[in-house]
Amino acid sequence: MDAMKAIRAMVMVVFIGYLFIWVMTPTNVYRQKWLPSIRAKTSSTYLGAQGSTILIYTFPVLFIAALGSVYLHFGKKISGGENESRSSKKNRLAIWKRPVIIKGLGIVSRIELAFFIMFIALLVWSFSTYLHISFAKITPKSAAKKGEEVWQAKLDSAALRLGLIGNICLAFLFFPVTRGSSVLPLFGLTSEASVKYHIWLGHIVMTLFTAHGVCYTIFWAVTHQSSELLKWETTGVSNVAGEVALVAGLVMWATTFPRIRRKMFELFFYTHHLYIVFMLFFVLHVGISYACIMLPGFYLFLVDRYLRFLQSRQRVRLLSARILPCETVELNFSKSRALSYTPTSIMFLNVPSISKVQWHPFTVSSSSSLEPEKLSVTIKVEGSWSKKLFQLLSSPNSVDRLDVSIEGPYGPVSTDFLRHDTLVMVSGGSGITPFISIFQELIFMSEILKCKTPKIILVTSFKSSSDLTMLDLLLPNSATASDFSKLELQVEAYVTREKQLSTENKMNIQTLWFKPNPSDAPITPILGQNSSLWLGVIICSSFLIFLLFIGILTRFYIYPIDHNTNKIFSYSTRAVLNMLFICICIALTASASFLWNKKENAMETKQIQNMDGTTPQASPNSWFYNADRELESLPQHSLVQSTNLHFGERPDLKKILFERKESSVGVLVCGPKKMRHEVAGICSSGLAANLHFESISFSW
Repeated sequence: MDAMKAIRAMVMVVFIGYLFIWVMTPTNVYRQKWLPSIRAKTSSTYLGAQGSTILIYTFPVLFIAALGSVYLHFGKKISGGENESRSSKKNRLAIWKRPVIIKGLGIVSRIELAFFIMFIALLVWSFSTYLHISFAKITPKSAAKKGEEVWQAKLDSAALRLGLIGNICLAFLFFPVTRGSSVLPLFGLTSEASVKYHIWLGHIVMTLFTAHGVCYTIFWAVTHQSSELLKWETTGVSNVAGEVALVAGLVMWATTFPRIRRKMFELFFYTHHLYIVFMLFFVLHVGISYACIMLPGFYLFLVDRYLRFLQSRQRVRLLSARILPCETVELNFSKSRALSYTPTSIMFLNVPSISKVQWHPFTVSSSSSLEPEKLSVTIKVEGSWSKKLFQLLSSPNSVDRLDVSIEGPYGPVSTDFLRHDTLVMVSGGSGITPFISIFQELIFMSEILKCKTPKIILVTSFKSSSDLTMLDLLLPNSATASDFSKLELQVEAYVTREKQLSTENKMNIQTLWFKPNPSDAPITPILGQNSSLWLGVIICSSFLIFLLFIGILTRFYIYPIDHNTNKIFSYSTRAVLNMLFICICIALTASASFLWNKKENAMETKQIQNMDGTTPQASPNSWFYNADRELESLPQHSLVQSTNLHFGERPDLKKILFERKESSVGVLVCGPKKMRHEVAGICSSGLAANLHFESISFSW
């Protein structure tokens, strides 16, 4: 714990210093005093002017990422029993974690809202400071020298500054979508929960860059410089490259709005790959030296993206699939004991027989503590991809094996459910899936670790009786009644569109067992048991090798031509070479680390595969195994006793939550937007100080 506190303290010092640099960047103090002084001390024949930018903007973030890797390594060693020692601190922050519903932003905590306001303040401060300094230099005389009017000169200056402000947002844009990030956990964040930050930043980035492009287009039109639109400068800003980047960004932006994204997800998915074009031509537009300002976030994203690529090349061992009457499938994978994950983690799946390019995120619905050699995800039919999967598995001529690739799982470093006296979990439809993993984790804590666990109240809403079979997934296949005898459980299940239990089209839950394939492997940590440390090694070693390559390139190829004047050697060529070296260095170090750990995992993989021969099957000709569970029964009698069914009504959430009188009630919600907002509104009303809203990431 002392080491972790020291790391976090060091990270906060560096991070505050990094933010301070952003605050000072638009000022004359920074541009006329600090920056020239730093460049004078760091400029060399090896890195040139690029060296100072790397030192100021790139190095601090990569240093934080390296420290974060060590922090994550220590974090995995800490037992769940230390949750109580942190509870008092978290209770002091409870008021800041209360939810606020903001139109356009959705449900955010007061901490998130405060940081969002501070970030907007940084943008406003930077833009106003830039304009104040630049406009002070624009006079009728200075404008006349360029053949411009004063308003035209100010438009030119404002257009440039809009681009500079957009670069601030771009510097932070890729942090939230780096799934295996070592930075986000330092601030108590996960990639899935941080996607909303990426969305906010994306909208701001494209608004600013679009305004930047429009203002310059107007400026060139009124000053009769339309030819500027076709210019690609050798040693300056390349306008054509900027236009290509802007067009790519606009196409991505157009498909991100909720209505389009939900109705045409595949269009959104494919067009988002234009980020490669966007980033490539952005760097060609501004030059690599300036692009190093936003390099660290994108650099960490590339490391993560390449590691995910390596993991996705391996087919994983799919053991079985439980097929529910409510068009839901539970996929059960073999996994290594070395792989551990926390409740509410997500995993990305690719099924080549359905689509070779589509990857879909799903919430993990099992506990690595309770089932150390199995990992499950629950998939409910919500779109064309999941519908094809359900039809493939539920058809009479179902397949006897299925090729699947995965990325992940990804989730929070730790969870802290034990700090509450009661957990109220509110779900709608398939929103129950993250609560399955939480419930199973609490079974492990109660039965194996002998921890005192909070009372569990599960309030779940379904459209029809057949959806009640999802409650069957609360317990693993091997569960017995005694597995949760020490848990105080209350399930309130609401069927909203039926007045009574339907007996029509009653179907059993079926289990489909898949034939083993020697080429399939259990899910293992991509970088082994010490994956966090290996990630730090990759980040540090790849960046050092990159600096070495760039130093050699600059000293022996660029410097003899340019002599650090930045007026002779092509900006585009320099940028392309830098980006090429970045990709090579990341690929070399990540591949070496991956292959090293793959050998370490090979022995355990063979041991697990040798156990696959015990797979049960109904008959030589059929791979269906009937679980013999009736629709109106649940897997264990004790679970049935804990369940109250309500037909033809919706839960009165306000009454249910306000009736809880315990000193600390954790409230988790996962379901439709209206339900989430209702629960968040109740918890933020201030009428019950004991209600603590907990954010849950959910993917189906």
